[in-house]
Amino acid sequence: MTNETRPLATRVVDVMMEGDAFSQWLQIERLEEGPGHCTLRMMVREEMVNGFRIAHGGISYALADSALAFASNAHGIKAVSIETSISHLRPVQVGDILTAMATEDNLGKRTGVYRVEVMNQHGRLVALFKGTVFRGGDPWFPEEIS
Repeated sequence: MTNETRPLATRVVDVMMEGDAFSQWLQIERLEEGPGHCTLRMMVREEMVNGFRIAHGGISYALADSALAFASNAHGIKAVSIETSISHLRPVQVGDILTAMATEDNLGKRTGVYRVEVMNQHGRLVALFKGTVFRGGDPWFPEEIS
């Protein structure tokens, strides 16, 4: 048994972020994490725009997907997405600050369903993401199981 004092959710997300080169490239800032929920923030940069000079849809998708991953794994059991979808509701511009808030709608033994709202700095909903994860049962820190 470890004597680690940081919350399990924080330790899981620390390990995930350490190996997550794409979330690092997005320059995601972690605001809050806990079992079944996560809030992340990032700023849209020039290299993230498409030919319309608005943020590529993959940017808000990737932010929401990271929030899903952290929220669903924060229980301490490894989870991977098996189905996701997104609705882009408003254009996102260079310089916009996006906040993704993931919440758990349902948690079962093997699956979980999450909703992620992506808001801009004005509090406007710019994207709505839904994800289903598979929970394989493997703990993030098996050495802590007694």
